[in-house]
Amino acid sequence: MGYIEFYDSKELQQEASKQFKNVTTNPSASNKKYYQAFVAKLGSGWRLKQYKESKAYYAFRKIPIHERVWHFFRGLIVLDHPWKIKDPENPNLKRYITLENDKAVGPALVGSGTKHRYLIYFTKHFPFVHQNFITMNLGISYPTYANIPVTQVISQGQGRTQTREVTFPTGITKLSSIDIYSRTYKNPKNMDSRDKLNFGANDAYTATLNHYAEPSMISNSFKIGIIGVILSYLLGLPIGMLMAHFKDGIFDRGMTALTTFMLALPSIALIYIIRFMGSLVGLPDTFPLLGSGDPKSYVLPTIILGILGTPGTVIWFRRFLVDLQGSDFVRFARAKGLSEAEISKKHLFKQAMVPIVNGIPQAIVATIAGATLTETVFAFPGMGKMLIDSIKAANNTMVVGLVFIFSVLSILGLLCGDILMTILDPRIKLSNKGGK
Repeated sequence: MGYIEFYDSKELQQEASKQFKNVTTNPSASNKKYYQAFVAKLGSGWRLKQYKESKAYYAFRKIPIHERVWHFFRGLIVLDHPWKIKDPENPNLKRYITLENDKAVGPALVGSGTKHRYLIYFTKHFPFVHQNFITMNLGISYPTYANIPVTQVISQGQGRTQTREVTFPTGITKLSSIDIYSRTYKNPKNMDSRDKLNFGANDAYTATLNHYAEPSMISNSFKIGIIGVILSYLLGLPIGMLMAHFKDGIFDRGMTALTTFMLALPSIALIYIIRFMGSLVGLPDTFPLLGSGDPKSYVLPTIILGILGTPGTVIWFRRFLVDLQGSDFVRFARAKGLSEAEISKKHLFKQAMVPIVNGIPQAIVATIAGATLTETVFAFPGMGKMLIDSIKAANNTMVVGLVFIFSVLSILGLLCGDILMTILDPRIKLSNKGGK
């Protein structure tokens, strides 16, 4: 799990015997001297201990936090190249990168000696052009989804495998659950009869993933997150505009009280209230009841995320509009004889949308990352639920990977928000030339 380095008694004996030929696993005084000398050469932090029952020796070292952080970022970006695979059992492995019209996938940038067979390829699915040149390594999941890369856990499909018509490099076309685009290196000596039939007897790229019937975690979270944000703005902007238009009126006071109450109401309480109300009209109160194949499964989680984001949008948009109503350009527009509707449409709305637009990308990220309670309550298979499950299972690698993804998305969201502000209002510049 990345917290310690550890040699059990057998591993310790094997490593120590490389320096001291007479070492055995017997817990004798002579072996203890050898082990002490070996552990001393391993460096600081290593300690030699004995099991209570067998008295056999073992060695361990606690990995400090700065070292764990360094290892994470050092291996974060992985570059694939023709010398990536180092397999002594396959010394004749060809090493190249070339553009081919592959029998299985069509035009593609194909590699040999690389980890992935297809470095750049094209499909009918977004984003249409795919690459394996540069990938991210967020670590290996454990104990849940044991020994599977974190990126694979959250990006691959879920549930049962799904068969499709697949054309293999041998020219055979048949129904299979294999994702032909996912081919990675596998020693030809480890091929089974099925691999030989599909890929040929000497193909070194027969390790594949499967297609699954259910969408991936990141896809599920993205769907409800995006729609939730759209819903919050579709509700929040008109309400905020009406509150500003009828400032200090009955509608404004009533909606101010309602939004204040909703902000004060705990999120978990609102989730259960909407969940109960939805079940009364026939909507599923847990995702597994109907699954991803039925749009009804997404309705309540999306509505909840939209409603959770609406009060903040209402309050901020009303505040911006009210602040602008006393501006000089608004008084000048009234003096010219423009109606309040024209002022709101042509001047106030556009000006108030500048700071609101800045928060849209960040709101999307906050919705995706903040859906932990919603996804957990609905047993929704997304990244939010995965974060909670990983914390419960002490799957630290998965927790670090998900938090890293949320952090990167937050930074990108802030950047996109600033860019959108410059598009909406050209007077705003992202650069500062300086000067006195």
